[in-house]
Amino acid sequence: MQSMQLSYVIIYVADVAKTVTFYEGAFGLAQRMMHESGQYAEMETGSTALAFASEADVTTCHAFRPNRSGEKAAGAEVAFITEDVQAAFDRAVDHGAHPEVSPVEKPWGQTIAYVRDLNGFLVELCTRVGS
Repeated sequence: MQSMQLSYVIIYVADVAKTVTFYEGAFGLAQRMMHESGQYAEMETGSTALAFASEADVTTCHAFRPNRSGEKAAGAEVAFITEDVQAAFDRAVDHGAHPEVSPVEKPWGQTIAYVRDLNGFLVELCTRVGS
């Protein structure tokens, strides 16, 4: 059996370019590529890319609930590991992220915080487990 690897995660958004600009500022990510149509982009996030695709161009399934800042977050999140969760949290909020959970240390030794991006998608900022 062939081994599977997670290659990318796609978040469907209303405005791909605006979302890329937000992730560059709020989380310090670099754009890996944007298709000339402006309907798809990838961010540099290590071996697994974080991608954004236009809601208007969804080809795989039309039965999804769009992410919206004024509604409950979808049942998914992306997590970014950082050594300084408080600084990452502050930077994200300064760039327009909505604070959800301020940094807190968990019993297993991990510090976590949550924000929502400009689309209302949940983003976890955390240290490595046990660090």
